[in-house]
Amino acid sequence: MKLRHLIKQYVTLKLSLGFRFRTEQRILKGFDQAMGGITLGQVRPVAVRTYLDGRGPVTLYWLRKWGTLRGLYRFALARGMVRRCPLPLRAPKVAVHFTPYIYSQPELRRLLQAITPERTNGVSPQTVRTLLLLLYGAGLRLSEALKLEAADVDVRAHLLHVRHSTFFKSRLVPIGPKLAKVLADYLAERLACAGSRCFLCANQGTPVSRATAERIFRALRLAAEVKRPTSCRYQPRLHDLRHTMATHCLVNAYRTGGRCAGATRQSLRLLGTRQSRRHPKVSDDHSRPSPAGWRPLRPLCPRRFP
Repeated sequence: MKLRHLIKQYVTLKLSLGFRFRTEQRILKGFDQAMGGITLGQVRPVAVRTYLDGRGPVTLYWLRKWGTLRGLYRFALARGMVRRCPLPLRAPKVAVHFTPYIYSQPELRRLLQAITPERTNGVSPQTVRTLLLLLYGAGLRLSEALKLEAADVDVRAHLLHVRHSTFFKSRLVPIGPKLAKVLADYLAERLACAGSRCFLCANQGTPVSRATAERIFRALRLAAEVKRPTSCRYQPRLHDLRHTMATHCLVNAYRTGGRCAGATRQSLRLLGTRQSRRHPKVSDDHSRPSPAGWRPLRPLCPRRFP
């Protein structure tokens, strides 16, 4: 039996059970391509370990790939399709922990100033500007912002209705008056989206895809010279705007003496204990003398900010 046929059966089962299984599908597709379209009996432990190790150090994505392949082979073993599992029995210790990039205010301004029609090919500059401000101002995930419909944006009530997000949950996201004005202006002037339900549209009226948004942001980041040191493996991402929003809210509340208690609690909940301590901007501000009247912060919530 071909490996790709096993993967197809496994993915079909997961999708029929209601799993989204998007990342796992990409991992399994890459695994099949790395193996070269062979049969199940031809999969060797050395080839599997080479696929898992990749080219860099061991990261959390190594564990993600390992867990996905373990599920695949549990499926195959239970149905008698294979006699053995070629995966390593134990996962190695993660050598490098990923740290999100926290943009500074000057870097955010440079990103907005770098928006030009040449760099946003296929999407209007106003749409790209609105997307960046939406990710930073509301702390949305990229997929949540791209799936927003015009009916989900209530600029009068200063609310966004995010539907069927992580774990298929929906929620209302409050926004500030400045972001509400940006969204209202975009709603009034988005000519390409006439007759379309989606909020952020490309020039042809179609929804902006994730690949298009990441391609445009890569060009903006290079033009704005926003980058990590050359020794780092990962460069700043669009998703890091979400972490930046939470970090800036926390730091601003600390500097103002805790007057923004609601924003502080939300930021602590989003960042989590380990994540907040990896951000140098949070650690630096907590090492300064506390403002007058500021109460010591409670231990950070152990939930991470995905």
